[in-house]
Amino acid sequence: MITSCILLAAALSTCNAEAMNVPERVLELPSGKNNPRNSEGDFIRLKDGRILFVYSHYTGTNAADHGSAHLAMRESSDGGRTWTGEDKVVVENEGLQNVMSVSLLRLNDGRIALFYLVKNSILDCCPVVRISSDEAKTWSKPIKCVSDGERDYYVLNNARAVQLSCGRVVLPVCRHSTEKKANGKKGALDEKGVIRTLISDDNCATWRFGKDSFKTMSPSGKLRVTTQEPGVIELKDGRVMMWMRTMENMQYVCYSSDRCETWTKAVPWNLNSPDSPATVKRLSNGDMVAFWNDHGAHPEYKDPAVVGPHSRWCNGHRTPLTVAVSKDEGRTWIHRRDLEGNLKGWFCYYACLETDGVLLLGYCAKDNLRHSRITRIPLSWLYGPDREDDLGGFFRD
Repeated sequence: MITSCILLAAALSTCNAEAMNVPERVLELPSGKNNPRNSEGDFIRLKDGRILFVYSHYTGTNAADHGSAHLAMRESSDGGRTWTGEDKVVVENEGLQNVMSVSLLRLNDGRIALFYLVKNSILDCCPVVRISSDEAKTWSKPIKCVSDGERDYYVLNNARAVQLSCGRVVLPVCRHSTEKKANGKKGALDEKGVIRTLISDDNCATWRFGKDSFKTMSPSGKLRVTTQEPGVIELKDGRVMMWMRTMENMQYVCYSSDRCETWTKAVPWNLNSPDSPATVKRLSNGDMVAFWNDHGAHPEYKDPAVVGPHSRWCNGHRTPLTVAVSKDEGRTWIHRRDLEGNLKGWFCYYACLETDGVLLLGYCAKDNLRHSRITRIPLSWLYGPDREDDLGGFFRD
């Protein structure tokens, strides 16, 4: 009886949210006993209409990036309104440390590709891919995206794999090689990062690196800029745009005219941002949608005492969660709305799926990456007024 009441209340809440055309939180994945963190997932819609959300499920007591984790799944049969209540293991922990950072991609040939990182140590973290030919019922053995001779510490964010219109599959990655000290001993990772792309021209059977491998410099050319966690999107003119997380209070951007082989110089972009990743996706109507932490309008950010490359706003705040639309390929952004406004929130590592007039958005929501959430966003709300009308966030708790 209690369970029936809970389900009825959830159904009524969904109906009310849809009637008002406003966002609704539809799944919470909090940490718990022997599950210190749930984070970094991605969506795939199956041919029968079901939607899967696969994410990093941490086990034991360590919630750090190198803690033990496997890949788990939740499922929705009603367009993301409700989700199964129990996890299903998709990939066991194959790494000496963990597996994490899921990307799901429907390939042009109809199969599904599942990408993730296998993390063994600070010397060895590389992406692999598994392929399903039966709508995620079973998966192939993992295919290495980095050859054994080039293994290093590579970061591929969740929900980053793309297939270009030409059929090329691209993984934007950041290499963090371990620095060696003068005495030859192992030092720290190169946190500033070296940007590369992994490329497959045979639907993920084989992989190679793109021609470019670059560090990022400041506009003056005198200082090295930290650029991490890149993402890419194909533009309507055939070029590919790459954006990157930085510590410069904004995202950086560059472009490729040769299908991700080489890149223009990375420069500051028009998305104000702390040291936190952004996500950009193409909508079915041709517009772009971006999700990021646009802190520029908040009074705390405008205080000169708290901004700068090493400010608390740069390093300590991944809030608010802002969404905006671009009709000119990322040159300008309109319909800016703050979805989440809690200044104690931790909103990052987004995954987005458009389905039946709504966007499903999966993201880390609070507790320093420990707690993830899925929110259902009507497109009618997305195209509402700019954020001046709702500064502080639609959700403020």
